[in-house]
Amino acid sequence: MEKKPFVTRQQIEEIAKTYPTPFYLYDERGIRENARAVREAFSWNQGFKEYFAVKATPNPFILKLLREMGCGTDCSSKTELLMSKACGFLGHEIMFSSNDTPAEEFVLADELGAIINLDDFTHIEYVEKTLGKIPETICCRFNPGGMFKVSNDIMDKPGDAKYGMTEEQILEAYRILRRKGAKRFGLHAFLASNTVTNEYYPLLAKVLFELAVKIKGETGVSLSFINLSGGIGVPYRPNEEPNNIRVIGAGVRKVYEEVLVPAGLGDVSIFTELGRFMLAPYGVLVTKAIHEKHTYKEYIGVDACAVNLMRPAMYGAYHHITVLGKENEPCDHMYDVTGSLCENNDKFAIDRLLPEISIGDYLVLHDAGAHGFAMGYNYNGKLKSAELLLKEDGSVALIRRAETPEDYFATFDFCDILKDVR
Repeated sequence: MEKKPFVTRQQIEEIAKTYPTPFYLYDERGIRENARAVREAFSWNQGFKEYFAVKATPNPFILKLLREMGCGTDCSSKTELLMSKACGFLGHEIMFSSNDTPAEEFVLADELGAIINLDDFTHIEYVEKTLGKIPETICCRFNPGGMFKVSNDIMDKPGDAKYGMTEEQILEAYRILRRKGAKRFGLHAFLASNTVTNEYYPLLAKVLFELAVKIKGETGVSLSFINLSGGIGVPYRPNEEPNNIRVIGAGVRKVYEEVLVPAGLGDVSIFTELGRFMLAPYGVLVTKAIHEKHTYKEYIGVDACAVNLMRPAMYGAYHHITVLGKENEPCDHMYDVTGSLCENNDKFAIDRLLPEISIGDYLVLHDAGAHGFAMGYNYNGKLKSAELLLKEDGSVALIRRAETPEDYFATFDFCDILKDVR
């Protein structure tokens, strides 16, 4: 699959007159179209809802846009809960999926009317003690242990993950929760990450649907909803085929009708909790070449660094790079594309074949719309970049300004010493 940026060099040159690089740019049209496709793929399920994983792209403008498209939010912290509230998400439009959770966060989730997703068996007692009750609507997170094989290429080990309950624990959890007054129950699991295959969701669904039948038979609890969580990935590399969400939705429907409907569970709502799939392809990091270096290798230094996009440095993750205005030129120059941190892993690409890059060229790092800005930090005193939204009418809106030195110093108690930071 050829990767084409949703902006041209001419557009970026114009944008950069107002907002200097580096910056994140999101594509409103692409986000809306994708959210619409997800909704249509699961329209066969009357209660379907996508709960966008806030951790992927925690920007209020993005959240409000997704709310317009019918999405809820999945939160994992107090701050994400507060952001969801501020953006107008109410009650069961919010799911709270956390682990090792402080008591105050359970309290806030309950005050907001969010659906609480229990990660561990011991959290039943903890939540009851904290809230003085068990919420009437409650969800439990399942971990089947062992290996989970999706295809010949993808295998994860749920048993090594810190999330979720064993089957024995989760069955007992539903018995206890029912006795303690819970009336509406959900099931959740996350078994594999960033799968680029249409097989994952139907296979996960089969595991959860069969467990739902067992839960009903052994505990008398009929689940109201099943949350298939995230895991649907995006093709970071050009040679990867993208997932087809409509094929995925049809695959889940087939398993739903084969497993749940005959068991009298044909009214179970299906939820999803997508982050990467919803946003990654529709956000890019735009940076400019500012230095070149010729030593044992050829280096291009850009004005972004790992604090802006840490995935390549942290995981060795691949992000495709387009040199704007040179899309049709041969990729016959090999570069390491680097940032300015005092860390040798601060590289966006290693031995990457690209067109010849000149100082002043703009580089677009693709598929950065999820787990990009969100994972930023301030090492070396580097400041987080601006976030911009390319609107459907072609205009550009600032949806988060770039940090300033004043922001960086704001949490010090001795700010008077630093009042002349400019």
